[in-house]
Amino acid sequence: METLYVELVSAERKVWVGEATMVTTRTTDGKIGIMPRHEPMLAILVPGRVTGHRPDGTAQHGAVHGGFLGVDGNNVEIIAEVAEMAHEIDLGRAEEALRRAEADPDNPSSHAAQARAKARISAVHNQGLMTG
Repeated sequence: METLYVELVSAERKVWVGEATMVTTRTTDGKIGIMPRHEPMLAILVPGRVTGHRPDGTAQHGAVHGGFLGVDGNNVEIIAEVAEMAHEIDLGRAEEALRRAEADPDNPSSHAAQARAKARISAVHNQGLMTG
């Protein structure tokens, strides 16, 4: 089975490095799935979930808050401003951040705060799910 080599990095650290049969995430053009032998590309990420579908059938979920996706051969590099894996996210804090952002819709940063909170919540809710 052919796989991708995936690196998810933030400004602070390497968040996840591993093999995947497919990577899904969101770019400014919409949701995208990367599989082995994908054409080379560079895309801008929007806040959302990143999923690495691993060869053993499990999925590795994380949340990114902006950045870039680069594909070259079977190498996928995700360089995010902020990135965290689902197991690192405090769901209660993420849900509270979403409530605060939704309660202040006139605040110019409210939309971005909602997107970040929703990305974290989505990553946690999908943590540990098996892929088909």
